[in-house]
This record gives sequence, structure tokens and C-alpha cells, in this order.
Amino acid sequence: MNFFDHVKIYIKAGDGGNGAIAFHREKYVSHGGPVGGDGGNGGNIVFRVDKGTNTLLAYRYKHKFVAQNGGNGTGEKFHGATADDLVLTVPEGTLIKDAATGKVIHDMSENGGADFIACKGGRGGWGNKHFATATRQTPMFAKNGTRGEEREVELELKMIADVGLIGYPSVGKSSLLARISAARPKIADYHFTTLSPNLGVVSVGEGAGFVAADIPGLIDGAADGAGLGHDFLRHVDRCRLLLHVVDISCFEGRDPVEDVKNINSELEKYSPELAKRPQIIIANKVDSLDEELVDVKAFEQFVDDNEWEMIYVSAVTGEGIQDMIWRVSERLKMLPPITVYESEEEGEVVTVKDDKDITIRRENDTFYVEGEWIYNVMGRINFDDYESLNYFQRVLADAGVFKMLEERGCCDGHTVSIYDFEFDYVK
Repeated sequence: MNFFDHVKIYIKAGDGGNGAIAFHREKYVSHGGPVGGDGGNGGNIVFRVDKGTNTLLAYRYKHKFVAQNGGNGTGEKFHGATADDLVLTVPEGTLIKDAATGKVIHDMSENGGADFIACKGGRGGWGNKHFATATRQTPMFAKNGTRGEEREVELELKMIADVGLIGYPSVGKSSLLARISAARPKIADYHFTTLSPNLGVVSVGEGAGFVAADIPGLIDGAADGAGLGHDFLRHVDRCRLLLHVVDISCFEGRDPVEDVKNINSELEKYSPELAKRPQIIIANKVDSLDEELVDVKAFEQFVDDNEWEMIYVSAVTGEGIQDMIWRVSERLKMLPPITVYESEEEGEVVTVKDDKDITIRRENDTFYVEGEWIYNVMGRINFDDYESLNYFQRVLADAGVFKMLEERGCCDGHTVSIYDFEFDYVK
């Protein structure tokens, strides 16, 4: 099957570049001063709509995407290079969801499919030129860049179509789409000819029109995974109007009343809201109808009892096609616009936390201390500079790290390791 509409991927924005520690060196200039340049910003992870695709096949084999890091600053106030954004293209209508919670982060049909930054790149660190003061004229420390955001997301495609053609296999949905639009889906006289949704633009004159989607044949149990319906029911979610196609000729001995009941039952199981979507019954293959063999009156009564419209058409001869297009167009004018899913996440998406969470792990007489905020603080420290090292010690003390170490049994002579920076603990 060449259709691919659901995938889980890992994305990470680039880290910011580190600020530089440098001093101006020039003949006859004895105190040139600090000139360490700033680091560049890391690249963002950006999702962009590609209107030329209708599948997520590009993500079938590659599931990890990492943007470039920002360049490090250098001497003479040279700024590190800002990394390019990593742009990931998706079809219009793709939902970006958090893989852990399943909540919608962004709908790529929102705002006309504008670019969306899913992970922001880290900020570049300051060079030592920023830390010079009247009393500290030769700062021996700079600031590291911050880490870029990262997360695991699910991409789920829900096609953008005004109208969805639904019904059992071989009732003529693909033939109808080919008749009313320029789409050329595969058509054959066996079930499940269509293995992926097909889109077609239907013109109603003077530049107006609508988009129709041929949804692969549903069968009994589709909502539970039978046939192809389980994979493609999600593509009906956005459709404002459903064209329920039935084979009125009963060529295969099917009962159109039972067919409509069964398909609507599958819609109800999948989504009660979807089952309430407006429907027009399209009685196809009227050119082959033999009213002596088919109880047309009983079917028409069933349609009337459910307050549906019905149109007799033939995808082969074109009978009723123009009337169907006009009536669908008029009905769409009275319906609300295509559904856009709102973000279910509260506030701004942020994955790099700057809280005071601390993890302390003991292995024999060595205590390993970790925490995102500690990592960011260490980026500002020059461990070869006495003043900078004292500042780091005060930060740890104020955050209660030393107290937590002692509560876990850390004593004089034990080793403390903080991201590969080790020292002997002295109370």
C-alpha cells in the first residue's frame, strides 16, 4: 500500500553556540580588553505545508530530525553563525500531536497552512565582552548557548476536503470522482481497487468549486479495523458534507437500505459527531436499474424517513451529474467551514525546563548531580577562573544542593560529579 498517513518522529532544534573568552591583542596596546564574540542561535524545527503531496511517505523510514547548532563565538567580537532552520514539509491537513499525551499541538491547515515552529533553537551564549564592568575589566568567563527544544511528535494526516464520498466497495465512488473532476483514480471491477483517498477539485463555474475526496471502501467492522475503513475514516473527519454512494442497480445482489444502515453504523462507532454530518444519498448506476428487480419505492421511503436528499446518477452516462454538482455546491454554502483543530496544549510549547529539579544518584562514594538548570548555569562558568568558580559554589549553596547531598550521606572526602566536573566534597 503506497499511502502513509500516520507516523511518530523525534525532532530536536539546534543548540545555541557558546560565547567566546578572548582579549584584544595588538602591538603597543597593553590592555586590549575583552572581545569574546557571542554564539549563534540554533536552528528551529519548522513544519511547512507542501500542497503537492497527500501522504506522509517521506517519514516512513526516517524518524529522527535534528537541526544544526549555532556557531561558537570567536575573538574580536565575531558572532557565531546562526544555524538555518530545519524545514519539514507535510501535506495540508496534517495534525501535529504530542506523542506522549496524544494532545494536538498544531493543525497545519490553520491560518492557511502557515509555517509552524514546533521546536525553538537554543539561544547563543554571550561572549566575555558582555561581562566587563568597572571593577571586573578582564572577565575570564563567558556564557554557553542554551539547548534547543526537543520532543517526540505524531503526525496524523486528516485530508482537507469539503465533500467525502463514502460507501461500500465497487459502488462507483472512484468513477464519480473521475466524472466530476480531473482526478484519475484507479477504476476496476473488483473490490478495494482504491487503496488510498483521492482528491479532486470540482468546478461549478466562475472560479468557484469544492474539493471532493474518494474515501476507500468501507465494510462492516471498519470502525474496529476491518477492511480499509479503519485506516481512512480519519479522512472523513473534516468533510462538511458526505455523499453516500449506493449501487441502486443492486448488480451484486446487495440491499441498498442495509448498505446505508451498515455504513452509518460504522460512522457512529468511529465518531458520533461524524455520523451526524449532513448526507446526500447518491443512487449510482441508474443506467443499469431494473425496477422489476429492485424495490425502488421502498428505498425512497427509507431515505424520506431519514430526511435525506437523494439524487439518481450514472457515472458512466453522466445522467444526473450536473444536478448533483449544483445541489452539492448549494448545500455547502449553508454549512460551516472546514474544521480546524485547536491546540490542546496549555500555553507555549516548551520542552527545555529551567526549574530547580535536581537528581542525585549515588554509586559507592561518588554522588552524581544532574539538573537542566545546573547544566545551563555551568555554561557560564570558567572553572579555571577563581571568581567564576566561587560564583558557581554560591549558586549550588543557594539552591540547596549541598544540603541535599548531606541528607543523602555525602561526607568529607566523597566525590561529587556534576556533568563531568568533579570535586572532593568538603563541608
